[in-house]
Amino acid sequence: MGQGLWRVARNQQLQQQGYSGPGYLTREHGRRVAANVSNTSHRKQAQGGIDIYHLLKTRKSKEQEGFINLEMLPPELSFTILSYLNATDLCLASCVWQDLANDELLWQGLCKSTWGHCSIYNKNPPLGFSFRKLYMQLDEGSLTFNANPDEGVNYFMSKGILDDSPKEIAKFIFCTRTLNWKKLRIYLDERRDVLDDLVTLHNFRNQFLPNALREFFRHIHAPEERGEYLETLITKFSHRFCACNPDLMRELGLSPDAVYVLCYSLILLSIDLTSPHVKNKMSKREFIRNTRRAAQNISEDFVGHLYDNIYLIGHVAA
Repeated sequence: MGQGLWRVARNQQLQQQGYSGPGYLTREHGRRVAANVSNTSHRKQAQGGIDIYHLLKTRKSKEQEGFINLEMLPPELSFTILSYLNATDLCLASCVWQDLANDELLWQGLCKSTWGHCSIYNKNPPLGFSFRKLYMQLDEGSLTFNANPDEGVNYFMSKGILDDSPKEIAKFIFCTRTLNWKKLRIYLDERRDVLDDLVTLHNFRNQFLPNALREFFRHIHAPEERGEYLETLITKFSHRFCACNPDLMRELGLSPDAVYVLCYSLILLSIDLTSPHVKNKMSKREFIRNTRRAAQNISEDFVGHLYDNIYLIGHVAA
């Protein structure tokens, strides 16, 4: 990703210097490509597609050929079209429509849609700040994190993107989906202070227990084997689930310890029902009997609903 964006920026610089070597598209070649696209648009129209080709064609003068010039459209329509592009395509578009494709609002949207929270979002921007440059730094930092989590976090802090605070790091992790989950699991195992703040960001209010557990493990992936880290995760989840549903806990007579037992039972049931190596699957009656033996205050109907959820939806930690 980083190398592709660097090549685009370099190509744009060479074009501004008047470079016209064989490695770049000539004007005539661009027109031929545009003519092919126009023919394709005619074919789609003939097949009953939306008649958008003629709508765009009316915006062009008779002397122009090829792609529609976004600068001839109303600004709000041009920005809407460009907002559907990813970072690489937006850099390519800036080779043609430099002022439009380099607009700060477009790059701000790309940054916040990929990295939902950064400390720098809530600060006064420094001199020379641009969201396009910030996107490059966030992308570079994410790649660094996926190779070495500690170095990645230090990179974000050195660039002023993140504050050196467990809560800020937890918010960044919670709102980011580009981080490698295996590396993230290692990092959270080492940084329990960040893990604590990350757990408190979850809101399990009015959620059924298996569904809440699935959401939890989507953000904080469970280890592949049982151990102290898995026990820590389930313990933190149990306390957070009870804190989010105090009325339900009083109604059902459940404590964090009882929720802990139920979570372990759900994980074991998930493995039993989904594993191809287990031939004799646990029945609903067996699950109710075993679970109520460990947590006697739980009603039979509630435990039965837990079994039905795993049976119909699947593993809670997949």
